[in-house]
Parts: sequence; C-alpha cells; structure tokens
Amino acid sequence: MINTLIAGLLPHMPKKLVWLFSKEYIAGENLAEAIVNAKKLNAQGILTTLDVLGEFITTLAEAEANKKEYLEVIEAAESAGVEGNYSLKPTFFGLLLDKNVAYGHIREVVAKAASFGNFVRIDMEDSPCTDMEIELYKKLKAEFPANVGLVIQAYLKRTLKDLEKMQDMNTPENPVNLRVCKGIYVEPESIAYKKYGDINEYFLRDIEYMFQQNMYPAIATHDVPLIEGAYKLIDKYQVPQEKYEFQMLYGITPSLRRSILDKGHRMRVYVPFGKQWFGYCTRRLKENPKMAGMVLKALFMKG
Repeated sequence: MINTLIAGLLPHMPKKLVWLFSKEYIAGENLAEAIVNAKKLNAQGILTTLDVLGEFITTLAEAEANKKEYLEVIEAAESAGVEGNYSLKPTFFGLLLDKNVAYGHIREVVAKAASFGNFVRIDMEDSPCTDMEIELYKKLKAEFPANVGLVIQAYLKRTLKDLEKMQDMNTPENPVNLRVCKGIYVEPESIAYKKYGDINEYFLRDIEYMFQQNMYPAIATHDVPLIEGAYKLIDKYQVPQEKYEFQMLYGITPSLRRSILDKGHRMRVYVPFGKQWFGYCTRRLKENPKMAGMVLKALFMKG
C-alpha cells in the first residue's frame, strides 16, 4: 500500500529530487552522456543497446523529429565506436497515429543501422500494439534479414504461438532474433499469466523453443531462477556462445551481471537516455510499485 502511494506521488515531486534516484538507472539526459556511459560498459566487456526515452506521441511532426534524432544517434554512436546496437518503441514513431508513416520512419532507422552493418531491436509495447509490432518486424526482416529483431513477452498467453508463426522467417544465416522478457504492462488475466511461477515457466519454454528451432534468444532478466534455468537449457542443447546472449537494464544488479560475464556468456545492457527520463521513471514505478521503497531509501540516503 505504501509503495503504491509513493509511486503515485513521485510524478509530483521536484525533478531534481527524483533524479537523485533515477540517475543510477538512466545513462544520461543527452546523447553525449549516453555514449560515454556506453563506452564504459564496453570497457568491461559488455555490449549495449542505446534507446532514446519516449513512447506515445500525439502528432506526426513529433514522429518525424524522433526519426531524425535516431538517425543522429546512430551516426554519433558509430563514429564513437560504441560496441552495441539500438532499440526503439514504434509508438515513438507514430504507430498509433498512422502505422504506415511509422513503418516508413522505422525503416529509415533500420536502413541507417544496416549501412553500418548494425542492428535495431523493435520493442514490444502493450497488447493493442502486439499484432502491429509483429507485422512491422516481419516486414522489415524480409528486407533487412540480419539487421532487425523484436521483443516478445513471456507473460502473454499467445507468445508460443507467435514464435511458431515466425519459424518460416528463420534461417541458419539470419536466425529470428528475439529479446525474451517477462513483460511489464498491466494486461487482463484473459490474455496474460499473472502468477510468478507461470510466467517463469513460459519464459523458459519460450527460450527452449528458440534453442530447439535454432533461433537467437536475447535472455532479458535479472531473476536468478530464470538465469539458472537458461544455463541448464544452454547445457542441454549445447548452444554455442555466439547463438544467444543475456540482457540486463542499466544500473540493475551489476554483481549478477558480472557473474554471468565471468562464466563466459555474452552480455548486453539496455542503455536508456534522453530528456524524457522523468516520464520513463515515473511510468516504470507505476508499473512496478515495489520499486518505490527503493526510491524512498535512495532519496533519504542521497538527499
């Protein structure tokens, strides 16, 4: 109850106060800071995926501006020699305003990354976007088979069937590349598993199916039982290290991240940045009120 109350109050607190907590989990308020922090991760043997913070927009002019920003991000990151790729949210490019315009913008971003031999991950958003984002991914993968991936959410009851439908796009040269996460959006029980055990079970089922089909899973979790379950599947199917990776969020469980690296597994860290950090942080707290206690502790310790 108290965590939910704090999470509800946080958007009304002064930004400077919230930043005391948020700066550990945001790679910067601008591109220059994000590149510096991405390079620090690279120096530790960690790959990155850069993401400009921002989601739903209200005008196509904003979508155009966001596309231009992403093109600049790619140009700057490639020039700086960042070892990593890029993530984006389709609603940031106008998916809910005009899906054809959004596709055109995202295609330009993917083409830009592809010109450097690089890769773009399409994030999965809440359930009204699921079909559109899978369609977007399939269309782009047909044109850029090695340069685009998608996110799937293990808590959605449809996910295994979605994986099966992607099998026709999967080839040894350019496997289907999917970040597997639990899912963070509040969805109805009719379409999403709610229990911790059920979500974990299907998370590992998704990964196992991908290994069986020689797809490329990006195993995105900070949950120790899931990491240990993934280790067992890697051993079971004798999966080469170049055919999967683990992924974590910026600033979260660094010691666990290091333990995965020390075992010889590939690690990639999601590097969010940008002027919309405040909205990102407050939304995430509403989605996961348990984090609010951590925020309060951080504020008192650092304030």
